[in-house]
Formats: sequence, C-alpha cells, structure tokens
Amino acid sequence: MTFTDQTGGTIRDFNPSEFALDVAYARKLSDNFSVGLAARYVNSNLTGGTSVQGANTKAGQSVAADISAYYQSNEFEIKQNTLRDLIDKTAFAMAQQDVRYYLNGMLFETNNDEFKTVATDGHRLAVSSRKINAQLPSKQVIVPRKGVMELLRLIEATDDPVTVQIGDSHLRANINNAVFTTKLVDGRFPDYQRVLPRNGDKEIITSRVDLKQALARASILSNEKFRGVRFNFTTNELKITANNPEQEEAEETVSVDYSGEELEMGFNVSYLIDVFSVLNSQSVRLTLLDANSSALVESAEGGGALYVVMPMRL
Repeated sequence: MTFTDQTGGTIRDFNPSEFALDVAYARKLSDNFSVGLAARYVNSNLTGGTSVQGANTKAGQSVAADISAYYQSNEFEIKQNTLRDLIDKTAFAMAQQDVRYYLNGMLFETNNDEFKTVATDGHRLAVSSRKINAQLPSKQVIVPRKGVMELLRLIEATDDPVTVQIGDSHLRANINNAVFTTKLVDGRFPDYQRVLPRNGDKEIITSRVDLKQALARASILSNEKFRGVRFNFTTNELKITANNPEQEEAEETVSVDYSGEELEMGFNVSYLIDVFSVLNSQSVRLTLLDANSSALVESAEGGGALYVVMPMRL
C-alpha cells in the first residue's frame, strides 16, 4: 500500500497486516463441574504507524473473551454412527434464521434408556429415536443449528463411542481426541408429541425409491415458488401431478398398496423428497386421515424415525 500527498508524491510504502491469537482453557473442578475460557486477541496494522496531519495512526487492538461454567447433570455414551444417523435423520427439518429462535436448532431428549433427536421448521417435523445402554433422567435441550452441523462434521461412521454430557446451559461431546462444547438455546421447544397424527385410518405402502424418483421428475414442472404437487390415491395406485404458471404439466403414476376410498391432497414436493432421501428402507408407509390433515411418513420396516408433513391447498 502506498501513501501519497496532494501532489502525488510518495509519502510511504508499507504492507498492512493483521494478527490474531486464540486461547482456550478448561479446568475440571469436580466430577460434575468445570469452567472454560475462550479468548481472542487481534492486532490490525492498516496504516503502519503513519502520521497524517499530526494524528498518529497506530495499529488497532481488540480483545474478546467468553467464560462459561459447565455443570454435568446428564451423561451417556453412544456409538458415533448411531449419533450420526440420529442427526442425519432429522437435521434437514431444522429452521434457518426463523424469528422463533428455538426452531433454529435440534431438540435432544433423554428419557430412561431412550435418546431422541427432533427438528421442525413449522411446516414439517422429523423425529428419530434409539435405545442406549444407560438409564437417563427425563430432559430436553435445544442444540443450536451451528452446533448441530459442527457436531455432525466431527463424528464418524464408526462404532467408536462418543461421550455426551448435557448440562443446563451447555452440551459437551468427547469425540476421539477432541472435546466439542456448545451453548444451548435458551427457549422452549414445541410439544412435538401433540403434532404427531394418531387417528389416521388410511395406510399406503409403496417403494421408497420409486416414489422419490417420481416426485423428482414431477418437481421439474412444479411451481418454483410454492413447489406444490397433487396426490390422488385410488386402489393400488397413486397419481402425482404438478403444473406451473407456464401451463406445463407433469403426471406420474406409482404402484401402491392401498385399498381405501379415493383421496386427493397436495404437498410441498421438496419436503417429501427430503424425507425419502434420509430414509434408507426399501418401502415407506404413509398414514393419512383426510385432505386437510398432516401425513405421517415412516419406514415400512421400522427404524425409529417418524416424519410429519403438512398438506398444501392447491
């Protein structure tokens, strides 16, 4: 960088620079209590100490620190591939930058020997659960979206264990040789149990791959803004139609196991494709009540994952 005067003459040449130093420190004070300190020092030299009209411009300096206390009240061990699968099965349903800040994350719930992950953006709900070899208290915490994605990056698809410690304001995971800590979202997660449809009387079973591929093809001609597709269920057949403002239309037919009355309803095609992308079963089950009620989607072979997708008016 070159400084010049009003006549264009060179005053001084120098290279601007910036230096940052990060320091992290943690100390275990007892079996259940520890403290942590994270600090950053930044030195920015943008002017090289040049004096301009009597004002000495020096390097800028700043210090930031975060001190946290952690009380361990809930600890369990789980295989890395199990935890990864639980997060994978639900992460897509987390909200992004929603004003309801408690939706911008994932619910971790423990109860006896069961561990659940739950996510929702208000239009769809994903729930995945597994049994673990531990007896745990009933507890719910919300892990922020950024923390969930970082945790997913750290855990591997192996049988190696990860120790998870859930406190009142922090979650900590000991993964291989790394210790991951994140603050929890201070909020109340919606009562997802009330959202799960329990009175559906129409059950449809079909090939997951066939349905996913049909939806992917139909989505090409769906409305780019609303992404709506129409489902028409008849005996052993599902007809999927999509159209857009350009008067283009797509129609797909999928064989299904269904013997109930004819039913027509609309869905956001992207939401359904997301569900069928994380499931790995050969067949899926859709449980429905009517055109105005949410659909319950799950693997026809079990597996502990449930999905709720709200219908659309088309």
